[in-house]
Amino acid sequence: MVDRRSRVAEAEPRPLPTRFLTPDDLVEMFELPSVETVYQWRRKRTGPRGFRVGRHLRFDPDDVRAWVESQIKGAAA
Repeated sequence: MVDRRSRVAEAEPRPLPTRFLTPDDLVEMFELPSVETVYQWRRKRTGPRGFRVGRHLRFDPDDVRAWVESQIKGAAA
């Protein structure tokens, strides 16, 4: 049986969209339990950098990519 971490490590990275990402996009990309996880990351300042457009939260794909890379480097240390 292959655990989820092995599947993720073996999978080819999907290109990120060129548009700004929504919290729902992050939920789908990272298979999170709910958007509340994204908002918790924001409150704790542990997730990717986001910004507001009016009342809507958005994420730059480049910032998400940089955050993922920092998580990978942190896990390898």
